[in-house]
Amino acid sequence: MQVILLERVAKLGQMGDVVDVKPGYARNYLLRQGKALSASESNIADFKERKAQLEAQNLETRKEAEALAEKLDGKHFTVIRQASDGGNLYGSVSTRDAANIATEQGFSIDRKQVIIRQPIKELGLHEVEVHLHPEVMVTIALNVARSPEEAELQASGKTIQEQAAEDEAAADFEIAELFEDIGAATSEDEGLAETVEGADTTDSGEDTAS
Repeated sequence: MQVILLERVAKLGQMGDVVDVKPGYARNYLLRQGKALSASESNIADFKERKAQLEAQNLETRKEAEALAEKLDGKHFTVIRQASDGGNLYGSVSTRDAANIATEQGFSIDRKQVIIRQPIKELGLHEVEVHLHPEVMVTIALNVARSPEEAELQASGKTIQEQAAEDEAAADFEIAELFEDIGAATSEDEGLAETVEGADTTDSGEDTAS
């Protein structure tokens, strides 16, 4: 099916291009989202008449998107979720979640603008794409954690697994030191007992001699 693009579409073409696409893709996405029109003679003629207006509108929206992109690009947003001890989420983080979190922080984003390339099903830092305009895309990071404290830990560059391993190693070290202290104390007690026993034997010998 041939359509005429009303805006730039990644991997497909620029505004005004007439391209061949699958009918389902055209009907369910391009036409429904207002990104294209069927390439009939009347629609092509209508586009040519409106081209200057459409280009001006596109330029204006792109400028607005670029202004927002300067503030949004690289931002980190904390998402608190329940998860197992192994870090697996009870559910997943969706595009709607990402859009809501960003909007709560003052960035007006629609979930349709968010693209999550890999499902977010575990704790940690996850990069997410936000397409503010057909020609403007930024990347944000979702810091998915079970608590604000855990989010701070992950933001510092550590994973919960690494912290757990450090805590376990520290606990093992404390236990080892405790046993060493107990062993040292036992040795001292035994040495003291031997000294006292030796002194008692000496005293007994002196008493017998007298």
